[in-house]
Parts: sequence; C-alpha cells; structure tokens
Amino acid sequence: MEHKTKSIRPFIGAKNYNLSRHFYQDLGFQEFVIAPNMSFFKADTIGFYLQDADVKDWIDNTMVFVEVDDVDRYWKELSALNLPAKYPGARLTPIQNYDWGKECFLHDPSGILWHFGAFH
Repeated sequence: MEHKTKSIRPFIGAKNYNLSRHFYQDLGFQEFVIAPNMSFFKADTIGFYLQDADVKDWIDNTMVFVEVDDVDRYWKELSALNLPAKYPGARLTPIQNYDWGKECFLHDPSGILWHFGAFH
C-alpha cells in the first residue's frame, strides 16, 4: 500500500473546553472553529481537533508526539510561556535524554500528554 498522505490530525478531548482553547492559542496554535463544541488547531504543518468532550478514559490515555528540529530551543521557548502558572493542571517536564534521542513533556489543563522530541 502506498501512502500519499498530507497530514494526520488526531482528535483530543477537553475537561474545560474554553480553558483548553486558550491554552492552545497561547501555545501558538491558530484556532479554526468548526462547531460550538469542536475546533481545529494548526501550527505550521501540524494540527489537531479539540473537542468539548470530557471522557476520562480517553483524556487520561491520550498522548501526542511532535517531532521538533531542536528540543533545547523548543524547551526554552516552551518554558518562557509559563503555561503552568496560567493554566491549572498544566505542567512541564524537562528534557529527558534517551538512546533514540531526547524529548520534553507538556501536560495540557485536561491532562493530555504532549511529547516534543527529536531523534538522533
């Protein structure tokens, strides 16, 4: 099978939809409202759908990996946003080094875990 894809757009839920919308705007994503309970967020070539859906098992088990060009630079820029101070439940985990590369982590206000990493 030959995959001629253009993008992959995961769907993620939110415990507090409006809080999460503002969080992702502050993270640098542009919002495109689709419906009162769903928006598409885009930054450069990546994007995802945010839904006003507080489904605990789904949210608690959602992780998104974003490959970045420079984890160190990304970490500095991410830290400067001070998102955990602005958004209850948000938290940052510093860069971790692995045999495959390195990554840092960001939990959104709902608990969605974002990995920002680079491979060797």
